[in-house]
Amino acid sequence: MKKNNKSDFRLIFIIIFSFVIGGIVTLSLLKWTPLLSEVIGTSSTVITKDGTQIYEKSSLAPAVEKIYDAVVVVEGFVKNSLSSTGTGFVYKVDDKYGYILTNHHVIESMENITVIMTSEKEVEATVLGSDQYLDLAVLRIPKENVTLVATIGSSENMNLGDTIFTVGSPMGYDYRGSVTSGVLSGKDRMVSVAVTSSNNDWVMRVLQIDASINPGNSGGPLLNANGEVIGICSMKLVDADIEGMGFAIPIEYAMSHAQTLEEGKSINWPVLGISMVDITNTSTLRYYGININKDIEQGVVVLEVSSNSGAESAGIKKGDVITKINGNETKDSAYLRYELYQHQAGDTIEITYIRNNKEYAANVKLGSN
Repeated sequence: MKKNNKSDFRLIFIIIFSFVIGGIVTLSLLKWTPLLSEVIGTSSTVITKDGTQIYEKSSLAPAVEKIYDAVVVVEGFVKNSLSSTGTGFVYKVDDKYGYILTNHHVIESMENITVIMTSEKEVEATVLGSDQYLDLAVLRIPKENVTLVATIGSSENMNLGDTIFTVGSPMGYDYRGSVTSGVLSGKDRMVSVAVTSSNNDWVMRVLQIDASINPGNSGGPLLNANGEVIGICSMKLVDADIEGMGFAIPIEYAMSHAQTLEEGKSINWPVLGISMVDITNTSTLRYYGININKDIEQGVVVLEVSSNSGAESAGIKKGDVITKINGNETKDSAYLRYELYQHQAGDTIEITYIRNNKEYAANVKLGSN
């Protein structure tokens, strides 16, 4: 019995000793090597001048690698002179071509478009489709020039404070492939922009970020920490007086229209069948002989109604002040277009308007442009 007790004691001692030694070895590995970080895939190594290795657990390097070669410099030429520079990214390929998303204002009015790959190869691109209100354009290049295709993610799954980054060409070719990072600062921001005139005539629902965006970043991808595209950066939405506030078009909105642009089709925006002006534009109202009660502080004034339009059929008249579409306020023409363009030609919407200081509502069937 005593002999068995001694054997049992030795076995227990060996087990405890092995456990302690194993724990010490494991802790040493975790403390002095990037083993744990490498297992979870979140580390990168920085080599300092004296040869010291620093392990960064929060590095975005793996995510950058997933997108980097899909990003291109977009250059627009007029009469063989460089006239516009922006960024784009390959979002799909088929048997023959690679397809690139960028901003409309990057390629607008350009005679020729060249994209520069990360390999430094310059490739002539074809503009398949573009739309000024979307501020999106689709380009096409031969498939053999594509080395990487971006992974499309979701902006809807992002939370405020989540890490984001961009890859682009701020200030043009010399700074191509620049990476900037930050956090998602806001969602569903309503930002007014000028599209068809010098005045703000359109509103976009966008993502707000604090990552640096400069001229040349337009059309580049906004990405989450996994390297998935969640938006398209747009310098068009950045004012010269703003610092630390960038904006991006949500990727869901862009992708919902991408196929139409790929096919070279125009976006069929719905129309009410009116010409209009903001209620604050007193000079135009005087020119048309329209007087508005000063107590009405916001809205869109009808200047003319097109014959055989949905607005005419619904009884809308010159001088009516449109204040809501489907219950959503239209404080000016930019907001009216935004609410209107959430619908399709052929849809019926409810218009709330003021006439002779009384509020009315009418159902209007939308026409096509």
